[in-house]
Amino acid sequence: MSSSQPTIGVTMGDPAGIGPEVIVKAYRRLLDLGRPIVVGDADVLAAATTVCDSDLSIRRVEAVADATFDHDAIPVLDLDNVGTLARGEVREEYGAASLGYVERAIELAQAGEIDGLTTAPINKQATKLAGSTHAGHTGMLADRTDTDEYAMMLIESDLRVTHVSTHVPLREACELVTTESVHSTIRLTAEALSNLGIDRPTVGVAGLNPHASDGGLLGDAEATEIEPAVERARGEGIDAVGPESPDTVYVRAARGEFDCVVSMYHDQGHIPIKMLGFSSGEAVSGVNVTIGLPIVRTSVDHGTAFDIAGTGVASERSLLDAFGVAVDMARARTAE
Repeated sequence: MSSSQPTIGVTMGDPAGIGPEVIVKAYRRLLDLGRPIVVGDADVLAAATTVCDSDLSIRRVEAVADATFDHDAIPVLDLDNVGTLARGEVREEYGAASLGYVERAIELAQAGEIDGLTTAPINKQATKLAGSTHAGHTGMLADRTDTDEYAMMLIESDLRVTHVSTHVPLREACELVTTESVHSTIRLTAEALSNLGIDRPTVGVAGLNPHASDGGLLGDAEATEIEPAVERARGEGIDAVGPESPDTVYVRAARGEFDCVVSMYHDQGHIPIKMLGFSSGEAVSGVNVTIGLPIVRTSVDHGTAFDIAGTGVASERSLLDAFGVAVDMARARTAE
């Protein structure tokens, strides 16, 4: 794509969740950042405008090139794959629909018709019913783009976190902390930070064990796996520091000492991010970025929130943040 503003495909997420509502609530402000085109079901989005008491209309388009971007109507590539809408319910139909939106957006990004994608939340139970073998968006994106090395980056305020592993049991996560996996995550993190416009980024690397093993008293993963990975990264010119004690490294990063922290497993990195996200009383902010892909992909950092779907109270803040990061990354890639 070539435009003064990047075109970002926004996938609608699970039809029974809050995705359609947050898209409607955010749409006009998304236009201040880039050019959003929704990949989803037009009828479900129209129903969301009613729930949100919005005067926006829905404009069905056959192709991205047909879309116009104004404050009156949301352009939608309509897959028309939802029958009866029952908000808050886990259904195979809805899982298949949400997977279809992501697959279509990936195709558009690979063809260069959009500059990136921002995803609204899917429901993992529903996608599993629909036959998906992936635990979420990330594995699916990697599979569809033939990507072997990738990682999840979470962004909340001034804190950025990446993960060596994500959706695996804790015992398995510990086994996945190897020199190769840690080094790969450090390298992907440094590249992603550069793509976000950070010059000469500093990457803090968390230890696996309490106090980063306290000199070997509490384990040896730091000495045998993490330290060699950090040294290899430093030899490649990356400003990597660690392994650092996991109970303090995130505070140090939030204060500006590190541009990102490489976490060894899911909860180690998610807990500090969620703490910041919940600071206002509800998990409404934060951005999830899949790094290492040949395409730009960001996501909201919240779930489908079936308990409030259809009430119109869901916050659009995370979607606005995720879309903004996608725009920034798309511009950085264009400038390369």
